Order: sequence, then structure tokens, then C-alpha cells
Amino acid sequence: MAQSVKRSGLRRGDPNHQARRELLDSLSHTRALISQAYGGFNTASDSDLIESYVFEINALQARYNYLLRRVKELEGTT
Repeated sequence: MAQSVKRSGLRRGDPNHQARRELLDSLSHTRALISQAYGGFNTASDSDLIESYVFEINALQARYNYLLRRVKELEGTT
């Protein structure tokens, strides 16, 4: 998750500008949700709750990877 996303390709005249902007916003939001899930995981003591955080973190990381891949695909088309 330590990968960064280049923002240099974001120009208003670019037809993919809005799509990239939305993807970058989704990436940022997903990173925040992952951080919150890790916070919950670190404070949970019930085994069922810990398991639910593990599933949540895995799902959010899969979403993050998808969004990152989409951003890279869009940047490759410019």
C-alpha cells in the first residue's frame, strides 16, 4: 500500500481528467478506510470482531489494488 500515485498527468483538457480525479478520490477514501479498519483491528479483543476486521482489511486492500490498477491504465492511455 506504500505505492504512490503520480498526479502529473491530470490536466483539465484531458478527456480522462474527470475519471482519474474520481479514481484518485476513491483511492484516498479507501486508504482512510483501511487505516480505520487497522485501528479497529488493533483495539479489538473479541475473536469474531478480529476476524471481521481481517475480512474488511482484505476487501479494502483488494479495492485499493483495483483502483490503483485503473489509475495506471488511464495514465497509460494519455
